[in-house]
Amino acid sequence: MQSIVANLIVSSIEECLPFYLRLGFEKSVGVPHPPDAGEGALLGFVILKHGAVELMMQTRDSIAADVAGLEKDAYRTALYVRVDSLAPIRSALEGWPRVVPERTTFYGAREIIVRDPAGNVLSFAAHES
Repeated sequence: MQSIVANLIVSSIEECLPFYLRLGFEKSVGVPHPPDAGEGALLGFVILKHGAVELMMQTRDSIAADVAGLEKDAYRTALYVRVDSLAPIRSALEGWPRVVPERTTFYGAREIIVRDPAGNVLSFAAHES
């Protein structure tokens, strides 16, 4: 294996995209749904990049059309994101609701835990040396 990239399954990419752009991601690929819908169509799939980090998002409608058998699944993802410092995350998410107040865990990680607009949980963690 060379890498694992999370694919967040969401109802609307347009609803979620501003949250991830706020965190410093950039959209590197955008595919409308259906793929031949053309300019101005709603997105069905995107690839976001933040430096070497990659994240994908796909709409439930798009994945149901793409992978038979998943159309009835309603699921979310939880991401554990290790960062060098929480300061830029804290700044980018100022005013964004927290799942729990910022905390330090028993294993020494300082964490900020939030949900994106689709309900996916993101735990940003800075580990003390």
